[in-house]
Amino acid sequence: MTTNITRINPDPLHPTPGYHHVTVVEAGRTAYLAGQCPLDRTGSLVGPGSIEAQVDQVVENALAALGAVDAEPQHVVRSVIYVRSEDRDALATAWRRLTGSGLGPAFTTASTLLGVAQLGYPGQLIEVDLTVALPD
Repeated sequence: MTTNITRINPDPLHPTPGYHHVTVVEAGRTAYLAGQCPLDRTGSLVGPGSIEAQVDQVVENALAALGAVDAEPQHVVRSVIYVRSEDRDALATAWRRLTGSGLGPAFTTASTLLGVAQLGYPGQLIEVDLTVALPD
């Protein structure tokens, strides 16, 4: 299925820091991952107050979820990243940590990065929502 994913940056649109404006997927199976949170296997928050530690846990969780459907980061066709902050530097830190991780290829596709006022768990600083074109 990876060969049936096309990523496009149309000339009239602005350059991006790694993601693509448009992702086209030929017909196939799709998986929609629940928002991946910085919780460990027991449901405890990892890294209170540390965006870096929380990103690392989100990456670990997302890779496990992808593995459960026999997918890899390059099969991701859309991502939405929520960071609990209005500080652009915090958003940039999260983006750099995510794109530099083992999950990094997931963010070369259509992607949105948002600063939000609140997330679901007390102390939660990040959540990542992924849509996946499953491999054949």
